[in-house]
Amino acid sequence: MFSRKTVKLLCGLAGGSAVLVFADSRGYLGEPREESRRARWSRFPVLQAAQPAWTPGSHTPTPTGHAWDFNWDKRDPSVLSNGKKESSTEDPSSEQDNSKPKATRNILLIRHSQYNLSGTTDKERILTPLGREQAEFTGQRLAALGLKYDVLIHSSMARATETAQIISKYLPGVDLVSCDMLREGAPIQPVPPVTHWKPDAVYHEDGARIEAAFRRYIHRADPKQKEDSYEIIVCHANVIRYFVCRALQFPPEGWLRMGLNNGSITWITIRPSGRVALRTLGDSGFMPVDKVTRT
Repeated sequence: MFSRKTVKLLCGLAGGSAVLVFADSRGYLGEPREESRRARWSRFPVLQAAQPAWTPGSHTPTPTGHAWDFNWDKRDPSVLSNGKKESSTEDPSSEQDNSKPKATRNILLIRHSQYNLSGTTDKERILTPLGREQAEFTGQRLAALGLKYDVLIHSSMARATETAQIISKYLPGVDLVSCDMLREGAPIQPVPPVTHWKPDAVYHEDGARIEAAFRRYIHRADPKQKEDSYEIIVCHANVIRYFVCRALQFPPEGWLRMGLNNGSITWITIRPSGRVALRTLGDSGFMPVDKVTRT
């Protein structure tokens, strides 16, 4: 009897019920296929009931109410030191207009490569053989981008210093600069909290230093800068994740919700207007899959 018929089981979520429908090759219960296709859902009220009602209000995201702060780096030329706006009648060719930034800053944040986790001191926490390979891949990738890099800044910790030195082999002529402010630390208590993390005193000390590093390195271009710049900063996962949250004006306590592979590239662009864009986050796709780690 059912030699020419197909059995279809359609399951709905309304009341946990299931609807068993028999349909032959012509359509639903012998009707022409096209008519069956048009009338399909209208004949299954149970299944329709199982689908949540769609309304624009229930599916459209709503703004949080937090507007973008264009003076986030305290370098917006349209805001005077006393917080008042400049007069709209200012001559565009005036000194104030000439003080407006015109260049875009590109900041490439590199997480150090894999290192010796069993080391008890910073000097012992040097790169593993795999970590040195990862740094080679990162250096090759940065060179392949064909950008004119202005400087290569790195944390003074051993693993970041060694990573930067390997990368620099592929970027001849780019100055290496060490910075203690970029050392690894705990920037702010993460939310949701983790019980195995640091005591409040550590956040209090590290947080101030990492925030100071953010203010030093993450800001719009100086008005005297005429051309776009490309700066490399080799540091640590916590520092980079905190920088990303702060630059995008996301809650900084969300930094631990992101993960970064060793030797990965995070690219932040800062426009003269103060707009910030995240071009890549933790890119390590240039490495062979068997060379990728996150330690």
